[in-house]
Amino acid sequence: MKPSTEQLQARLKSLADPVRMRLIALCGRAECSVSELTTVTGQSQPRISQHLKQLCAVDLLERFRDGHFVFYRVPAVGADATARRRVLSLLPDDEPQFAVDLERLRELRDYEDAAPTAAADRSLHRALVELTVARPLGDLLDIGCGQGRLLKLLASRAQRVVGVDIDANARRLARAEMLLADLPNCTLRHGKMGALPFADNEFDTIIFDDVLREAGDPVKALGEAQRLLRAGGRILLLAALGETDAAELKRRFSTYAATAGLRMAPPRAIPDKSPSWLLAVATPADHASAAA
Repeated sequence: MKPSTEQLQARLKSLADPVRMRLIALCGRAECSVSELTTVTGQSQPRISQHLKQLCAVDLLERFRDGHFVFYRVPAVGADATARRRVLSLLPDDEPQFAVDLERLRELRDYEDAAPTAAADRSLHRALVELTVARPLGDLLDIGCGQGRLLKLLASRAQRVVGVDIDANARRLARAEMLLADLPNCTLRHGKMGALPFADNEFDTIIFDDVLREAGDPVKALGEAQRLLRAGGRILLLAALGETDAAELKRRFSTYAATAGLRMAPPRAIPDKSPSWLLAVATPADHASAAA
């Protein structure tokens, strides 16, 4: 038989086990740690680890380390993504056990409602959504995602969303947010903006989520973003206005962008009256398309 046929046979065989089917259903909705999967399913850790190993062997799951924990999720990308989706589409949406497992996971993460969104933040959210109308987000990277406020806003408008933050607690809270919002296309990673753990040309949109001023070398951080950006992609520079006024921050962003070889559209203060945020859109100078 062809390799693809043999792989299909192996995948169907792996899904024949009810526990492995539950694991796939969970990891298709959210990235999960071994301890979470053990608690939710009521199985022993060695048994769950063995199931996860088998599912990874047939490329139905991928694993990654985040701090002291190892997480598992259904891969969102890859040459075999279409074939994988076809197999996983066989899982019934109305299986009661899957719903019970998902609710247990939500309880385990002990989600607490976030604070109400301020008026200035709502203005920012509208401006970001407007950008998605002008041009699709595609694969989105949010650098400095915190607890996932922008991930939650933009995930439904993107194909794939990755949030990066150095704060492990922020990533934990963001995972709870993504699970509650039922956004399975989101994943969280640890990373520093000057050396991000991703391949070249992996994203269409990259957001510096109010972190560029904190970079020891902002130009290097922007260069790293350019490495990850696909042709025709764009970089969004976002910053809260506090002690630094809008004019000074615009000057800094313009300097950073020019030094990094970026073409930047005039930054926008949000809202227009008593602004709280600054938003700028930049593209590599050698890209044919202009910033939106």
